[in-house]
Amino acid sequence: MAEIGLQEVTELAMLARLRLSTDETETMRRELQQILTAMDALAAVPTEGVAAMTHAVPMDLRLRPDAVMPSLTPAEALAAAPATAGDHFVVPAAIGPHE
Repeated sequence: MAEIGLQEVTELAMLARLRLSTDETETMRRELQQILTAMDALAAVPTEGVAAMTHAVPMDLRLRPDAVMPSLTPAEALAAAPATAGDHFVVPAAIGPHE
């Protein structure tokens, strides 16, 4: 079974830009250990000869043909936008410059 230590949790928290208290670090270590234990149990299940699947239940997807169809002009697409600049939507910045 894979074991995860406090040092690994501290490094993961640093990479994720998280500040964890000592108690939070120990809680995270226990939770991550439970996840690794579950993954070990899954890895032990024999899957040879089992077909890969994308859904838990069989389903047939209704696909439409891949065909070029009429669409909005840039002016029509921008008509209801609260703010535009030329042919572009103006949106609030998600992150600052060089972050």
